[in-house]
Amino acid sequence: MIDRASVIAVLDTITDPKTGQGLFASGMVKGLVVDQGRAGFVLEVAASEAAAYAAVRDEAESRLKAIEGMERVSVVLTAEAVTKPARRTASLSNAAAEQTKPKAPVPTERPAHVRRVLAVASGKGGVGKSTVSVNLAVALAKQGLSVGILDADVYGPSMPTMLGISGKPEYVDGAIVPLEAHGLKAMSVGVLTQANDAMVWRGPMASQAINQMLTQTRWGTAEKPLDVLVVDLPPGTGDVQLTLIQKTPLDGAVIVSTPQEVALADARRAHTLFEKVGVPTLGLIENMSGEIFGRGGARQEAERLNIPFLGELALNADVRAGGDEGVPVTISKPNDMISKAFEVIAISVANSLNG
Repeated sequence: MIDRASVIAVLDTITDPKTGQGLFASGMVKGLVVDQGRAGFVLEVAASEAAAYAAVRDEAESRLKAIEGMERVSVVLTAEAVTKPARRTASLSNAAAEQTKPKAPVPTERPAHVRRVLAVASGKGGVGKSTVSVNLAVALAKQGLSVGILDADVYGPSMPTMLGISGKPEYVDGAIVPLEAHGLKAMSVGVLTQANDAMVWRGPMASQAINQMLTQTRWGTAEKPLDVLVVDLPPGTGDVQLTLIQKTPLDGAVIVSTPQEVALADARRAHTLFEKVGVPTLGLIENMSGEIFGRGGARQEAERLNIPFLGELALNADVRAGGDEGVPVTISKPNDMISKAFEVIAISVANSLNG
């Protein structure tokens, strides 16, 4: 077995060109993961230092691959241009103004052998977006589609628990083979790291992780392409969302919200982000509808935004239990009302994607 200490020892035989220290001792190694014959980390540098550290990256990969038993090494070099604003007040004003300007999407490429990519988003955390993503994916698969699901929440991956998947994915010919559960192909950073690991990653590192899982996973083949890839986004409108939009064409987005205004306000922002970059919002789902959180707020918001209202999902103990036990309610209780509600939503989403 290759342990973390032996990897660190090898990294410290490489001299950091800026500090003269060993590479790990210098603090340049970010997000080091060592597990079962695999090692990976990120070198995050300023744009002006990228050329110097490209050689360091190559040397680190070469030396780590030489360790007996090492099967795969991934060293990611990220470089950001850092500029100092002349006046902070002007910088903040310009940044705020920039946020309001629609931006054309960057030229993108669809993941290999994937016909459609569907984002499931929410502006606010805690609205049950991941639960909806899993059950919607299962419901789409029940429509006869081949479906994959990507857990894009690198800081709080929940897909392994909700789908009951464990173990490390295999690598075949340089590609990640996704795990399979309940008729879905699934990939999550949660199956690439230890269960209790804290992902202390800055934005570029998280974005790089998403890009690698998106593009390096063998979702389908030329003979049998994936019909739909469901991407469960983290809450908000930050780096991960922008990375996904820039790296792959999205065929549509579904937004999940609870009925309260505090959640709807964030759902509104998520819709605005997709609208600015030309991604169609296929509809809004009201989750946890009922006496506790109220009812009807998402339907009214969908009318205000002039987007489809996909349906209400009642607050339901079976949904929670299914997520905890790794068996989605659409699998464990396919004839219950809540499962039928997911089925109706899935039919509407599938029609929109095909339309």
